Amino acid sequence: MKYALTLVMITSAMTAPALAQQNAADHSSHASHQAAPAAASALSDGEIRKVDRDAQKITIRHGPITNLNMPPMTMVFQVKDPALLDRAKTGDKVKFAAEQSGGAYIVTRIENVK
Repeated sequence: MKYALTLVMITSAMTAPALAQQNAADHSSHASHQAAPAAASALSDGEIRKVDRDAQKITIRHGPITNLNMPPMTMVFQVKDPALLDRAKTGDKVKFAAEQSGGAYIVTRIENVK
């Protein structure tokens, strides 16, 4: 019995560091998931080139969009809320947020730069 108890204590001592490392890895992984929304809400710089209210689309010449890993270019976006187009006009300098959903790129927020 004394031998079995010693074996259990040795086994516990050997597995505790491995469990602690696993626990730390789980928490660091969790932290990275919490950081993702911050990146998703980052605003990118752009200039509105065209507003198509009928099609609910906006063309923006933009800098890098980090949350989409996209380089600078000019492209057409759909808008999440058509009311965003009411505040937009060609030539406006803006900061905007975009996301990808089902293969479409969608502007979720637009702020005019003053």
